[in-house]
Formats: sequence, C-alpha cells, structure tokens
Amino acid sequence: MLQKQRLTNWFAERLDELRLHLSRPDALLQLSVFGLLSGLLAGGVITLFRMLVEGSQASFLPGGLAENYEALPLWLRVALPISGGLLIGLMFRFGAKGLYVLGVARVLERMAYHQGYLTVRGFVLQFFGAAIAIISGHSVGREGPHIYLGAASGSLLGQYLSLPNNSIRTLVGCGAAAGIAASFNTPLAGVIFALEVVMMEYTLASFIPVILAAAGATSVSVLAFGSAPAFVVPEHQFSSLSEIPLVLLLGLIVGAVAALFIHLLQWTAEIGKPLPFWWRTVLAGVLVGLVSLWVPQVMGIGYDTVNSALLGEMGLSLLVLILFAKLLATVACIGLGVPGGMIGPALFLGAVLGSAVALAVQWLMPSAEVDVGLYAMLGMGAMMGSSLQAPLAALTAMMELTHSPQIIMPGMLVIVIASLCASEIFRKESLFIAMLKANGMDYDTSPVMQTLRRSGVASVMSKLFARPERLISREQAEALLKQEPEWLLVQGEEQPMALLRAVDLAGYLQAQNGEDEALEEDPEMQVDLMKIPGQRFEVAPIPLQATLQEALEALDQQSAEALFVERMTAPGIKRIYGVLTRDQVESAYRY
Repeated sequence: MLQKQRLTNWFAERLDELRLHLSRPDALLQLSVFGLLSGLLAGGVITLFRMLVEGSQASFLPGGLAENYEALPLWLRVALPISGGLLIGLMFRFGAKGLYVLGVARVLERMAYHQGYLTVRGFVLQFFGAAIAIISGHSVGREGPHIYLGAASGSLLGQYLSLPNNSIRTLVGCGAAAGIAASFNTPLAGVIFALEVVMMEYTLASFIPVILAAAGATSVSVLAFGSAPAFVVPEHQFSSLSEIPLVLLLGLIVGAVAALFIHLLQWTAEIGKPLPFWWRTVLAGVLVGLVSLWVPQVMGIGYDTVNSALLGEMGLSLLVLILFAKLLATVACIGLGVPGGMIGPALFLGAVLGSAVALAVQWLMPSAEVDVGLYAMLGMGAMMGSSLQAPLAALTAMMELTHSPQIIMPGMLVIVIASLCASEIFRKESLFIAMLKANGMDYDTSPVMQTLRRSGVASVMSKLFARPERLISREQAEALLKQEPEWLLVQGEEQPMALLRAVDLAGYLQAQNGEDEALEEDPEMQVDLMKIPGQRFEVAPIPLQATLQEALEALDQQSAEALFVERMTAPGIKRIYGVLTRDQVESAYRY
C-alpha cells in the first residue's frame, strides 16, 4: 500500500512538472507527443463517425451504395429528411441545454473566448446530430463535424490531464488538422487549415504538433478505409496562358456566388432564429425533401455528383439546375441549424460551377479546347478559399487531391481573385464568422491576444515567494529573508491579501535596527506587513492552467495589481505555485 502511494505521488509530481513546462510557448517536444496522441485519438473518432454514416447509408440505400439517394422512391426522398430533421430537433430539444451552434464556428468561438474548452455534451450532439443529418439526406457536409470532433477530442484530452490552456489551444488545432486530413487523405491541407483558420498563427511550437496530428489521423483513416482519394480526379493539363482570362473570369463568378451563399445563410439564420429549434430542423427537412423531388442530387454530401462534375459527365442545363437546387437546400439546412458541415457543400457548389463555366465556354466557342475537369477542380478550390477565407488551405487541398504541380499557378490566381471578390467587393466575412454573428455571437482576435494566448501563467510567474502571516516577529522576519524570496504573499484569514516585495521588509528591518536598539533586545517584537513602508499589490487568484490573456483579463476585471497562481490538488485544498504582476504579463508582448 505504501509503495503504491509513493508511485502515485511520483506520477503526480512528474505530471505537475509537465504542466509547468507546457505553459511555456517553446515546450516543443512535449507538445509534439501530445499532438500525435490527439491526432490518433481524433482519427479514431472520425473513423467511427464515418463507419456509422457509411454503414447506415449502405444498409438502406439501393444497391448498398453510399449517397445513392437518386434511386430512392419519391415519397422516401421527402420522408427521410423530414424524419431526420424531427429526430435532430428532439435530440437538441432535450439534450442541448442552449448549445445549438456546432462545427467550425463553435470551435472558433471557443478558441477566441474560452481558451479552446469544448464539452462532452457538444461532442455527443455533434457526433450523432451530424450522423443523423447526413444519413437522412440533408444537404450538409462531413468535414465541419470532423473538424469539431477532432478539436473536441484534443480539447477533452487536455482538460482530462489538466494541461495549461495554451497547450489545450494547440491540441484543439491538432484535432482540427486531423479532421481535414482524415476526411480527404490530405494531411498537408489539414495542417494549413488548422494554422490558417483555427489557430491563426505560424510558429514552430504549433506547426510541428499539428503536422504530427495530421499524419496520425491520416494513418488511422488509411488503415480503416484505404488510401483511395475522396474524389476521382483525372489528370489535368493547363494547356496555355491564353486560358488566363477564363481563369480570372471563373474567379470573379465563384467569388460572387460565394458572397451570395454567405449572404443567404446569414439571412436564413436571422429569420429562423425566433422559431423553436426543432421547428427549424423539421422545416429544413421539408425544404430539402421538396427540392429533392426534382433534383435528388442535393441529398447528402454529394461526392458522387462532384466526381461526375470532375469527369465532365453532366450537361450544362443539368449543372445549372443542380447548382441552384444545392444552393437552396444547403442554405435551408445550415441556415436553419442542422448540425452539419459547410465545407462539403462549398466544394460541391464550386465543382458544379466550375464545370458549368467550362461547358458554357465550349458552347459559346466550339473551337475552344477547355478541360472541364480542370475548371471543376479550380472551382472547388476557389469556392473553398473564398467562402471560408482560407486561400492557402484551399490551394494546398487542390494540390494534394490532383498530385499535379501544373494546377498551382491557375489555382493561385482563381483562389485569390475569388477571395478578393467575396471579401473586398461584396464585403463578406468567412462562412464561419458569418454564422457566428448571425446566431448572436461575436468573434474578435488581435496580434497581442494571440501572443498572450501562446503562453501559460506558469511560464512567467515568479516562484521565489514566501507566504507569511500579516503579523510576524522580528526573528521570523529575519528567518524569512534568509530564504531569499523575491516576493512576500501576505496571508489573510482565508486567502492571500497582498503582495509585498521582500526588499521592502529587508529595508524596514535595517532602518529599525539603526534607529531603535529595542529591536535588538526584543526579537519577539511584532512586524505588521500591511503597515511597514513599501508598495503593496492587491492580489487575486488565477488557475495554473490559465494563459497570459486570462491573467490580463483577471487583472482588469478584479481591479487587482497582481495574481497568485493556484491549482486544486485535492478537494478543498489549493496549492499556490507562484505570483504574477501586471508588468510580468505585459512583458510577454512588449520589447
């Protein structure tokens, strides 16, 4: 029994040391290990999600083919999304407790204002809510749920181990990268998406863990589903620079459609907000069911239709019909709150639009040799880059999906033009930010906040402190100073009440020794640490897990001048690890 207790104490001490080290922004090796673990965990969760969705689809869709909704009878095309919307609405009605916005938008909000803390409740709602939505044919994607589930896996791992919040933020980014990587077998695109959209930083301490997470998740996905790409992408050749005007035109058209897509989503979310949630999800099911009577291709993720567009297997009139039908169905689903993803529909719309533009050029100029599949792929990248405001991630995804370096130059052009068109001409933010604001939430970040979020309070706190009572004897004061503390954290009845520099006590004792020989004769004379000359800082508590951003907010909100860093080590027992002043916090971003 004694040996077991010693072993438990040893592990607790090592974990404590690890937490303190991880609070630093340069704890690369330890973060890399946790990044790999979070990637493997996220890959396992996403694999289970895909098995549930694809296994369920194969069990009832004709021919046992996933996404073969086109072969369903008319009545089932209507009944399936309606019943799915009702089931989702009831699940959220009794289990959400106010949590209705999920996906990438929720991840961004939690990163901006809650240090990346995601909940088990949100994880369960996203897992089963998105699965029901996709299986029942709602016009949503799986990538957004994958990103949320991956991010939540990393966050919950960090919370379970009580890691510092700056490390939890990194693990959220690792999980987001794992979500994209496991969706398309595109690990590099996952890395870029996580850094560009979720973490909004490019540092060595974040880059390497995210790479390992994406590689780990991709390995799990390949082990479960093989290495086949998500799309059947034929070889494409950008034949001539004379096609540059057509590429630029495609960028403008895609940017305008992306802006329309974002605007309609905002409008739908705002007008649907007063309705009860379950009414909204059922209404979304009704709209999808009615649209699918004429255009069944809108049901589900639609990767089969994307493949047809890439292979040039559809005519111009059908592509235009599918484009408008998919736009309407997706706006209904996402805008009314169905817990699915927006990335898949964006790729669908981009592929169909790019293919339609290429066929229109062929129709207008029969002599023109236009590769329909190439423009479908360019449309996918442009729509992803402009609607998500993630141009680098979109370009990387295109390159990984095609394995063709020739697509980089036209891809850069079309993505940049589309992104500028949506953001600068039509003044639209990304889909994720637009949905957050449409649901009454905000999103804000700044370089200073980014810097403060990278470091935990333990990385800059002073450990050279002592905790004397307010009244101490001269002998106790001298013994205290022999420990050479930098700070004195004066203890009150229940918690520390002030922070005092140790040099102020030393100066006071030295002055008294020179002026009053009675101190030499009476070592028991009391010293009141709250009355001796010196600067005293009002103090407030801050958890050991907190980042420097949280420390700065605590100083402002509690009108404190210093903080003491604590962690509950047992029920009702808190250990103080160090002290922190405003100057120490601000030194993290001031030269």
